[in-house]
Amino acid sequence: MLLDTASLYFRAFFGAPEIAAPDGTNVNAVRGLLDYISRLVEQYRPTHLACCWDDDWRPQWRVDLLPTYKAHRVVEEVADAPDVEEVPDPLGLQVPIIREVLAALGIAVVGAPEHEADDVIGTLADRGVEAGLAVDVVTGDRDLFQLVDDAAAVRVLYVARGVGRHERVDEAWVREKYGVRADQYADFATLRGDTSDGLPGVKGVGEKTAASLLERFGDLAGVRAAASDASSGLTPAVRTRIGEASDYLDVAPRVVAVVRDLDLGLDVAGDLALPRSAADGAATEELVARWGLTSPVERLLGVLADS
Repeated sequence: MLLDTASLYFRAFFGAPEIAAPDGTNVNAVRGLLDYISRLVEQYRPTHLACCWDDDWRPQWRVDLLPTYKAHRVVEEVADAPDVEEVPDPLGLQVPIIREVLAALGIAVVGAPEHEADDVIGTLADRGVEAGLAVDVVTGDRDLFQLVDDAAAVRVLYVARGVGRHERVDEAWVREKYGVRADQYADFATLRGDTSDGLPGVKGVGEKTAASLLERFGDLAGVRAAASDASSGLTPAVRTRIGEASDYLDVAPRVVAVVRDLDLGLDVAGDLALPRSAADGAATEELVARWGLTSPVERLLGVLADS
């Protein structure tokens, strides 16, 4: 089970009322994330678990390719370091606490320099398949639908409607929802665009048109080839739109595609095994007392012990 951690703690922060620790600090995102992990582990009983992390939420190499990428989320540009993302102060204060608690419990946190959690997830999904494991990706991010693969037993647990109401995304789900195969989803997203990530897409090409183009021509390369061929059957208007978006289409596929070959320096089978008890009992007790986490930590430890 691979968790898109930021997706989950953002959801916990915005979805729950403030909960004060003994010193008054709001810890609703901490408690919510721990509760989500408990619920998911209890329901699915994974043998291995990783909290995948955005070591760089807006990698410069993606920005160099497409300057609009996540630009609307930047509140401060930082030289030689990741730009600062717009995050509410009460949530920003909780992120280090989340890291401390996960470390004390022994739950793996995995990130990679100059890469997003999506890239870590893509890499670990492939490594998990190679290790003979079925893979569940927990996220509210549609971009990760590109990883869905029934033959490899990779699916997405999509939490856009809430962790308790998540949807199990397999190839049939993607086809029914978007009219494309899962392995076409990255090209579909490139054509359609995504305002939440600063991807403009091709002007005038929405979901239905993008799906139709991929149904007819297979992939983005096929669509672009058809746009260059007057005998392809594409309308002049669509051919013009694809042609005018040529510069964008040259770079966007690399921005949208999840990296799947990172050197993470770990062994999936050994390093990501689900813990049965806290890795550091003393540290866990201290963090529980300091931040008022008795209930969520006790519940999670109980679930881990029963796994």
